[in-house]
Amino acid sequence: MSYFNNLQTYLFFFILLLAACNGQKRPDISHINLLVKIDRFDQALDSLVPLNVETKNRQWQKQFGLFYKDFMNYMVKAGDPADTLTAASNLRIISKTADFRALSTAVKKTFPDLSYYEEQLTQSFKLLHYYFPEVSPPRLISFFSGFSVQVPVGEDYIGIGLDMFLGAKSEFYPALRESIPFYLSKRFTPEHIVPRVIETFLTEDLYLRQDADRTMLEKMIYSGKILYIMDLVLPADTDDGLKIGYTSQQIAWANAHEDALWNWFIEEKLVYDTDNKRIQRYLEEEPFTPEFGKNSSPKLAIYLGWQIIRKFMSRHSEITLPKLLSEHNAQRILTESGY
Repeated sequence: MSYFNNLQTYLFFFILLLAACNGQKRPDISHINLLVKIDRFDQALDSLVPLNVETKNRQWQKQFGLFYKDFMNYMVKAGDPADTLTAASNLRIISKTADFRALSTAVKKTFPDLSYYEEQLTQSFKLLHYYFPEVSPPRLISFFSGFSVQVPVGEDYIGIGLDMFLGAKSEFYPALRESIPFYLSKRFTPEHIVPRVIETFLTEDLYLRQDADRTMLEKMIYSGKILYIMDLVLPADTDDGLKIGYTSQQIAWANAHEDALWNWFIEEKLVYDTDNKRIQRYLEEEPFTPEFGKNSSPKLAIYLGWQIIRKFMSRHSEITLPKLLSEHNAQRILTESGY
């Protein structure tokens, strides 16, 4: 028994050593003067009562600008805030509802303070600025909207819908199953905030999807680049499942079947497929991949694209992230990755 315990100890430290060797050393970002703050529109909403709707509507137009306009027009569909009478009337109705109060209370209880997320996002944006000196963080605004959108993007902001990060066991989500299935809502947890904000910034600002991408491989490589950057800028202890949006079981399944999955993609002639309907089956959010059963992982093309980029960059340490993003030859990346 003692031998077995000693062996377990040695194996444990050996695994830690391997993890340390495989991880990339983080650059020094202490000199980068950058601070992320989250403007709390959710707290402003909590102050809404029927008697102050006109005052709040005027105040929020100035304070929250384009975000507030989008919030009113598209998120809660209360009308253009510039139309004072309509906006005030609809805000008054919203403020009186029990659902609004219950949701406001839940958000306030779950997120009394956002400093932890501000600190993590500050570090991530410092790293992004290190790799891409032109990058500066967008305005971040937290809110709740009755589950209309999780991380909206506007002309000058990224929103954080806190009502869609309340935790997998939130009392609200079971009632939303028709519009938000369980396989999505179980990822509505606070630890997803930072990965989803960074992912949104990357895909909607730093590195937009390429219209010229037609083949499965090109779409895989695009997604792989996004996830590889997330590898480098998210907190070092961020689980891979959080990055890609997998459960712990799904990331374990994908890792265990990686070689077989790639071989299957080749055998099924998926790698160079241009049939968008077929391609999307392996890119979109789903509970699993039907061909591999209910215990399988979804969006396998994204997972494999990620592993290709990891392999490519492990062989090309001289390539900077801007250079990686400027390389649009997906076939070259695949070939030189040795995947």
